[in-house]
Amino acid sequence: MVAALTLVVVGGLALFNALTAPAPGPAPSRAISDTATDGATATPSDPTAPPLQITVIGKPTEVFVKVSGSGGAVLQRGVLGPGETRRYDQVPLDVVVYDSSSVEVRIYGEIVEDPDGGRGEWEVPERRR
Repeated sequence: MVAALTLVVVGGLALFNALTAPAPGPAPSRAISDTATDGATATPSDPTAPPLQITVIGKPTEVFVKVSGSGGAVLQRGVLGPGETRRYDQVPLDVVVYDSSSVEVRIYGEIVEDPDGGRGEWEVPERRR
């Protein structure tokens, strides 16, 4: 009974956040590019870095991570608290963070930022060799 009530409350909060979130700005999705701005091939600072690492550096925030595609498995759906870090080795991934100013997101070891600090969305592609 308590579990059902918890699910209803969490679902209600998620629905409320989805309905009251500001309209998305232009092209909020980001993915790491295979080439640097000068045309050279980009190399991650740490070749052993996981495809995705999310660390909460501010207040708790809702995080959603799923394997890309319509039938992709949901890997994370819920609130992460201060200091929590999650790493994901599966690719490709779709990532949504409800308060991007509260997290540090690394894709293949490189920090990616959301310039407006609101809802952040990223795509994690397969690493090209």
